[in-house]
Amino acid sequence: MKKEKQFVVIGLGRFGTSVARSLHRSGYQVLAVDINEERVQKFSDEVTHVVQADTTDEASLEALGIRNFDVAVVAIGEDIQANVLTTLLLKEMGVRYIVAKARNSLHGKMLKKIGADRVVYPEYDMGQRVAHNLVSTNVLDYIELSPNLGLVEIAAPRAFVGQTLIEAGLRPKYAINVVAIKRGEQILVPPSPTEKITAGDVLIVVGQNDGIQRLEELE
Repeated sequence: MKKEKQFVVIGLGRFGTSVARSLHRSGYQVLAVDINEERVQKFSDEVTHVVQADTTDEASLEALGIRNFDVAVVAIGEDIQANVLTTLLLKEMGVRYIVAKARNSLHGKMLKKIGADRVVYPEYDMGQRVAHNLVSTNVLDYIELSPNLGLVEIAAPRAFVGQTLIEAGLRPKYAINVVAIKRGEQILVPPSPTEKITAGDVLIVVGQNDGIQRLEELE
């Protein structure tokens, strides 16, 4: 087990369970918390510890030893009031780093105001990824870095196969940079400008969304 950080994930809906499982599989100590007894029972063998508790109650959080955790993920989705109050209590109790799930931009602004270190929008982010996957069958993953900037993992278009990165002209034509090439088990970081693109390569690129969109349209 890795010992660098200990995580508490509060809320065992789809987002919370996914985060908790991923952290646990990566070797971290994870405490998962939910007010719903049925969810707690279902998740009992998935992570280090699972506890039923009302995290809007300060005494319950104290009993969990919440101050000892390095990172708290507030994944409560259905009850915005519980989400906000839990985030506020965690901040007041001195949890070092708080990641909170938001339903919309107004909710996100509120979470930032009360001290969340990072606000995530799982539904929005997933919607972005699904949209890009629908637009192009080449797109394997998409992450929005800002309203105008994205990072995309895309299967190398056939038009580029056999060309070097310089010859493909990704920077001058599309205003994007190739930050890595995945080739089977091998990852080239950063790839040489003279690296030839081969069939089956996956390009990881960063750039303006309009350039990424034009790249997605290639076959």
